[in-house]
Amino acid sequence: MEGDGEKSPRGDYGEPQKYDPTFKGPIHNRGCTDIFCCILIVIAILGYFVVGFVAWTHGDPRKVIYPTDSRGQFCGQLGTPNEKKPLLFYFNIMKCASPLVLLEFQCPTTQICVEKCPERFMTYLKVSRSRQDWEYYRQFCKPQYTNFSKSPPEVLRDGDCPAMITPSKPFTQRCFPAIDSRKGVITVGNETVFDDGRGATRNVTDLVEGAKKANVVLEARQVAMKIFEDYTVSWYWIIIGLVVAMLVSLLFVVLLRFLAGVMVWVMIVLVIAVLGYGIFHCYMEYARLKGEPGSDVTLKDLGFQTDLRVYLHIRQTWLAFMIILCILEVVIILLLIFLRKRLLIAIALIKEASRAVGYIMSSLVFPLCTFLLVCLCIAYWAITAVFLSTSNEAVYKVFNETACEYSRKTCDPETFNTTNITKECADARCLFAFYGGESYYHKYLIIFQIYNVFMFLWLTNFVVALGQVTLAGAFASYYWAFKKPDDMPAFPIFGALGRALRYHTGSLAFGSLILAIVQLIRILLEYLDHKLKSSQNACAKFLLCCLKCCFWCLEKFIKFLNRNAYIMIAIYGTNFCTSARNAFFLLMRNIIRVAVLDKVTDFLLFLGKLLVVGCVGIVAFFFFTHRIKIIQDTAPSLNYYWVPILTVIVGSYLIAHGFFSVYGMCVDTLFLCFLEDLERNDGSTEKPFYMSAGLKKLLNKKNTGPAETK
Repeated sequence: MEGDGEKSPRGDYGEPQKYDPTFKGPIHNRGCTDIFCCILIVIAILGYFVVGFVAWTHGDPRKVIYPTDSRGQFCGQLGTPNEKKPLLFYFNIMKCASPLVLLEFQCPTTQICVEKCPERFMTYLKVSRSRQDWEYYRQFCKPQYTNFSKSPPEVLRDGDCPAMITPSKPFTQRCFPAIDSRKGVITVGNETVFDDGRGATRNVTDLVEGAKKANVVLEARQVAMKIFEDYTVSWYWIIIGLVVAMLVSLLFVVLLRFLAGVMVWVMIVLVIAVLGYGIFHCYMEYARLKGEPGSDVTLKDLGFQTDLRVYLHIRQTWLAFMIILCILEVVIILLLIFLRKRLLIAIALIKEASRAVGYIMSSLVFPLCTFLLVCLCIAYWAITAVFLSTSNEAVYKVFNETACEYSRKTCDPETFNTTNITKECADARCLFAFYGGESYYHKYLIIFQIYNVFMFLWLTNFVVALGQVTLAGAFASYYWAFKKPDDMPAFPIFGALGRALRYHTGSLAFGSLILAIVQLIRILLEYLDHKLKSSQNACAKFLLCCLKCCFWCLEKFIKFLNRNAYIMIAIYGTNFCTSARNAFFLLMRNIIRVAVLDKVTDFLLFLGKLLVVGCVGIVAFFFFTHRIKIIQDTAPSLNYYWVPILTVIVGSYLIAHGFFSVYGMCVDTLFLCFLEDLERNDGSTEKPFYMSAGLKKLLNKKNTGPAETK
């Protein structure tokens, strides 16, 4: 159906809305809806507070903040045996690359607290033969190691001392090897050779021969360190970039208020121009690299490189960028050509939304309240999760490298050496695994954690729903005001918020509960998928993949349905199920308008976000790559310039999304009101249209009576 305003046939989606002379916008005389869900969420919140209190009573956040040795003792904490030893040293840090670290949060190697990290390379075999520098080496052995009559093989077998120590640097109170790889040469600290403890020197490459996997882990560690360093020297420039993004977004919204039609066309042209410049820049880089040594290497042959700047010297990289941008440019241009008629109506809707936002300027500030409440939910969830994860006593488990029936079973470090485990499994170690235990509290700990995640999802969705229904109520009061703004309420945002909290807390809780359940199921499916990574059961993997896809689609559909149901709740005050049904039927009766017109407006708003992100991202790229000659010396020196650039781009998108989300909610609300206006009214004196003059003109509609909406 074209956008001519004709009514859709009844079909199977209920009767169109009838004219009601008493309907003047959001109904004020309404009653409480979904009271049971209101009571349920109150009880759930009280239970959430109880879980938080129990977690804070039993938990100890120091267990997460501060490192612990293999006996579960804190490093560097007053009143502990290791109060003068603030750093954690790993006997064999290469084992930390094991997936066990992610599953059980414990590196399967002996760990002790030390005063400072090792500064030289030494091996136990050499130190034990010469006894030179033994006192220095001894500080990295277990504190309880006193039987010096043991032979070196026995010491290494029992894990009393590390096989070797390497120069390390402290990071987050842990000793990590200072190993880097540059141009194929492995470097320890700042040297390629070092003292082995006897005055002799050895090439580091010989020492790490055959340990390529370990080197990859250490190189990744160095990349993380460099990224951290980049953030420390560029954080204030990142903040400046985000402030600029906020100002650009605000300026864009203000300009939309007064020049909506012009701004939309300018936005479309600028997006096409920005993409065109991106294509031109990629082509110039592609042409510039022609003939340069090594530029014709394919991405497949190059493999994964931790230094992403390497890819920018490959012609194939710029060719791929150019192709992607060309496809995006062509798709946008084709959409604009084929949807040009719908584009005019979409622009009229955006103009209407701009007027609504202009009359209700507080709507631009209200999302900050939603943001702060979401942050509060995140903070409470994170703190409770940390306290829950650090509850109860330390648990020790058997770690080993060879096959052993006792592997991963609990053990007691005090009596471990007297058990049969050491006899049957010579390399077995009793190491600290996590904080838990077999007490009644720990048995329910996993239930508390799941409840914590579920309540976080429920409350977060509830806060978002409250923000949506408040904005919908305010913008609906604008649309259904026949004379704008004279017939609008004095404080539409506060009025809509008051109605939502007083009458519809239960309905919001109902809608957010359904969404939270689906999201929790998706999280559990992701957990199962992680557990089945190593499984060879193809049928189980396929079934799990199908379930993940289905629940992803279900979540998207529920979000869409909830959003429109909240608009109906804000207008009519009906319960959640009735509102969802009425919204769904209304949209289905106008399915073509929904599929085309509403999505065109979403597309235009997306272009606005893309424009803000593109402008800020381009400026950030030229700044951090020292290509702006005027301020070339001002930009910080970075290991990876893409770190602050990506941060600014992602942050700019979130900021732009925050501003444009108000427009998105306004357009969705006005769109539903627009559809109802077409069903309720016919433009006669008794049933005049409430839509703006611009929309009536585009749809060839008019009010035959003397009155005309502005």
